[in-house]
Amino acid sequence: MPKTVYVGMSGGVDSSVAALLLLEQGYRVVGVYMKNWSRDLPGMKCPWAEDLADAKRVAVKLGVPFEVWDFEKEYHDKVVEYMLSEFKKGNTPNPDVMCNQEIKFKLFFEKAMEAGADFIATGHYARTNNKSLLRAVDENKDQTYFLYRISEEALEHTLFPIGGMKKPEVKKLAAEKGLHNAYKKESMGVCFVGEVGMKDFLKEYIDVEPGEIREIESDKVLGYHEGAVFYTIGQRHGLYLSGVAGEANDGLPYYVVKKDIKNNIVYVSKNLNHEAIWTRTLKLKELFFRSGPRHSSQVLVRLRHRAALIPATFDGETLYFENEVKRPASGQSAVLYDGEICLGGGIIA
Repeated sequence: MPKTVYVGMSGGVDSSVAALLLLEQGYRVVGVYMKNWSRDLPGMKCPWAEDLADAKRVAVKLGVPFEVWDFEKEYHDKVVEYMLSEFKKGNTPNPDVMCNQEIKFKLFFEKAMEAGADFIATGHYARTNNKSLLRAVDENKDQTYFLYRISEEALEHTLFPIGGMKKPEVKKLAAEKGLHNAYKKESMGVCFVGEVGMKDFLKEYIDVEPGEIREIESDKVLGYHEGAVFYTIGQRHGLYLSGVAGEANDGLPYYVVKKDIKNNIVYVSKNLNHEAIWTRTLKLKELFFRSGPRHSSQVLVRLRHRAALIPATFDGETLYFENEVKRPASGQSAVLYDGEICLGGGIIA
């Protein structure tokens, strides 16, 4: 009897091809659309209905059962509330990491197992091997940075069918098999919310006041901002100083080097070598590891999605780099690797 796989189908080409491949490999496939968000925002219509229609159309084309699972309340409580709480503290959280941890590979996984699934599958670019999470073949699309907090139990029952393919191959196969969404544009906005930018999203949920942008060396007021929570350390774009975006007088760019959330002040500097921008150490919190470094060891670290892997030493709490690295925002993730194996990681303190 064939094994049953519940596939999270978002309406995009990646999850559609994942379902197609599993079907061709002889699995019994059940398509599931996770309805995590349906609220429209000012000037931005939530695309959930269109995505659902695309997912359903692919399921019909493939001849597989299709269900809609409503996780809106849980998504709001576990992902949105977490995200808003972190921004209010002055951090820059990653909602995609939390969505994978709490929704796709916990809630969806548990419900699928209860429904009789042998496995779940998604269209993520990643691979698995003996309870290990491995980087995708397509290094430019690798999504293990967002998946590092998946539990060992969930990983043991997860398939990533397109992890061994490159994106152009996925699109080509979809077109060859007559899938209507072969060249559907990818969503680049907030996880599951659509194309709305993070700043516009936050404005709907966080009460913010305009405040001063000051030069940290002189304490001189250079301009004003919409709210300190919108800014990230190291940011140079989106600053309007002396009427010029991010620049003043001599044309050199200013960088955000400090946020005073309590007093709603953003501090900037032209000094690209400012200690707030560069560091040789990073302390991690909320650590999560399936296996690997609990004590001092040599690892590879990814500090941003698609960023290059950087060698470092990890002592169980702090990362030490040989050369200075651009400091990621607090609240973002540092993900650790041993070769192609994703070991886990933590939140940057």
